[in-house]
Amino acid sequence: MAASLWLRGAASSLRYWSRRQPPAVASLAAVCSRSMASKTPVGFTGVGNMGNPMAKNLMKHGYPLIIYDVFHDACKEFLDAGEQVVSSPADVAEKADRIITMLPTSINAIEAYSGANGILKKVKKGSLLIDASTIDPMVSKELAKEVEKMGAVFMDAPVSGGVGAAPSGNLTFMVGGVEEEFAAAQELLGCMGSNVVYCGAVGTGQAAKICNNLLLAISMIGTAEAMNLGIRLGLDPKLLAKILNMSSGRCWSSDTYNPVPGVVDGVPSANNYQGRFGTTLMAKDLGLAQDSATSTKSPILLGSQAHQIYSMMCAKGYSKKDFSSVFQFLREEETF
Repeated sequence: MAASLWLRGAASSLRYWSRRQPPAVASLAAVCSRSMASKTPVGFTGVGNMGNPMAKNLMKHGYPLIIYDVFHDACKEFLDAGEQVVSSPADVAEKADRIITMLPTSINAIEAYSGANGILKKVKKGSLLIDASTIDPMVSKELAKEVEKMGAVFMDAPVSGGVGAAPSGNLTFMVGGVEEEFAAAQELLGCMGSNVVYCGAVGTGQAAKICNNLLLAISMIGTAEAMNLGIRLGLDPKLLAKILNMSSGRCWSSDTYNPVPGVVDGVPSANNYQGRFGTTLMAKDLGLAQDSATSTKSPILLGSQAHQIYSMMCAKGYSKKDFSSVFQFLREEETF
């Protein structure tokens, strides 16, 4: 089981490094028996670009933290703030019975939970383990089985909103797992997000996130293509964006996160496509969508094209730029 789980995670991670119930929004007043633990320490593994502001929001709400990150320097400001920093995910599990993980890939999540010094080595019975990473839904399901064997509870809770929404606590969490544990998870997730949505069984949170990012990639490419074509036909980009945004072509990529420099202030296109949601991460998520489409025999024609485009961008120097840099890529690439 462990070997097949590792291989499943490795497949999606390789791409990353080379380039039940209708949804119900959680009530902020919801509580359950586990919630009565309230301000007991919370473990947090993975304090990178997303995990860092998420963990800080837990601190703001009065939760003591047990911190681990593979890069020790990422833990320094938490150590300086008086939080406990430990040397492995297993040590986190030894000191906390509520743990959040925020990791880049499936293989990172597998290592954090099932590795030689993973959470499952020292997890306590009754612990609540929440994985906020965006990973393969099948990996989430397999991890949940391993966690259940240890008498603990696993929930997948990937996020939408990115580094722009994380500091202000305005993330959206898509949660999959045992419904009876949702209120306990919401107590913590509500400190970091303005929307916490129960999706169903383990893996459905990941499914929702993957579908969202599939659509996001397609709409961003479509916006970039339309804007590029209009500009080459002589239209002013701000005028074209205004027309699109009062017409049927309007979407988040056109009115909020426009990929054309100078159209919208305060977005990556206005800052040489720096920050926010990187092209490499989008390519990784589209790879997860492709895997899921293959396993479910679901045609994703545009999704497959989007995956190819973002993979190509990673190979041509765009890997560290925001995913909206697809506009710049299309401007420079004229030989498709």
